[in-house]
Amino acid sequence: MGPEQQPHEIVIVGGGAGGLELATRLGDKLGKKKRANITLIDASPSHIWKPLLYEVAAGSLDSYAERLEYLAQGHWHGFTFRLGRMEGLDRQRQEVSVAPTFDEEGREIIPRRTFRYDTLIIAVGSVGNDFGVPGVKEHCIMLDTPEQAREFHRRHINACLRANTQTEPVAPGQLTVGIVGAGATGVELAAELHDTTRELSSYGMENIEPEKSLKLLIVEASDRILPGLPPRLSVAAAERLAELGVEMHVRERIVEVRHDGMLTADGKFIPASMMVWSAGIKAPDFLRDIDGLETNRINQLVVRPTLQTTRDDAIFAFGDCAACPMPNGGFVPPRAQAAHQQASMLVKSICRRLRGRPLPEYRYRDYGSLVALGRFSTVGNLMGTLTGGSIMIEGVMARLVYWSLHKMHEVALHGWFKTSLTTYAHFISTPTRARIKLH
Repeated sequence: MGPEQQPHEIVIVGGGAGGLELATRLGDKLGKKKRANITLIDASPSHIWKPLLYEVAAGSLDSYAERLEYLAQGHWHGFTFRLGRMEGLDRQRQEVSVAPTFDEEGREIIPRRTFRYDTLIIAVGSVGNDFGVPGVKEHCIMLDTPEQAREFHRRHINACLRANTQTEPVAPGQLTVGIVGAGATGVELAAELHDTTRELSSYGMENIEPEKSLKLLIVEASDRILPGLPPRLSVAAAERLAELGVEMHVRERIVEVRHDGMLTADGKFIPASMMVWSAGIKAPDFLRDIDGLETNRINQLVVRPTLQTTRDDAIFAFGDCAACPMPNGGFVPPRAQAAHQQASMLVKSICRRLRGRPLPEYRYRDYGSLVALGRFSTVGNLMGTLTGGSIMIEGVMARLVYWSLHKMHEVALHGWFKTSLTTYAHFISTPTRARIKLH
């Protein structure tokens, strides 16, 4: 770079697992050495690993203690953070427009802004897809953000407090949580809610008995729970949920949600006092055909194996918001492991792009799937690198592997030393903390 040449402007939109890992590694590699300016844009001031949101909703995880502040991470790792929600794109001017930010009283605190880029990387993740089903927006909570997870937790705790202090017995259906969608989020939430409600009962809420008062049910349109995972994993998870007393309705498609329950396509009405919608995902609506870029029916940006968008080489997309083809047909599944792999490749890709060299192509590697079923139970499969098949794992081993996935994310953000220290601090402070948040 010559003395009068402007630094290459790299703008990353979206601070989820993949976006934040990419910003951190590019900041360390390029930003600190002044080889490029790295800017991360996100609508939230802090980050929490999205696979943990079901624990926030169940009350077993303090989202405020687990969050990471983008400003501090940028200061430590050589990138700049800008707060705001992307709302538009001008490819000709190479600018991203960001909507104004308002406080709780509706006062503008940050005006509408634009950011110029030489390379733009979009990693805005996904949101719940209600498929246009009437009543979902009014009566269901989705678990896309920490705020939504905390809102569900507040409602659940308030319902439990109300039931515990009332003079009459808990009425049938008074504490019924209906979860639409039996993917990983729905299944994990059901199991975790069973455990945390038992914890509430042990704290002295005598009227709250998980086996009698609380009813948990899952509704799934497919013929089994966890339809995107291997059948034997679904069977193991279903057996565990049955042991916990979770009611499972498969081959039932919800066509309407009401304030007191859900109506299926077969005319069955399933009563519920609180409902969570986790039946599908889509990319955020603002991406749909944004400035002429190619998108699919769920708003994902269609990309080539280099993760460049099909109509603009200067714009990359990855993670849940991108539709990346696989060699044998189909598209890369929207999983955290895919976003992590793509972020790692993009570090190399951006460095090669700055040097004018050809870019690598992404190949998805499936390392298996894990589903947590409460505090002491996890089931999953690991892809065998030697046999080429998959190995079913359960119990303590599966739980350790599941726990290690979060730690690998922390290592990508903080390094081994800091992650080791914070992990040790967490373990020694565990005896002094209540396992479930009551606020």
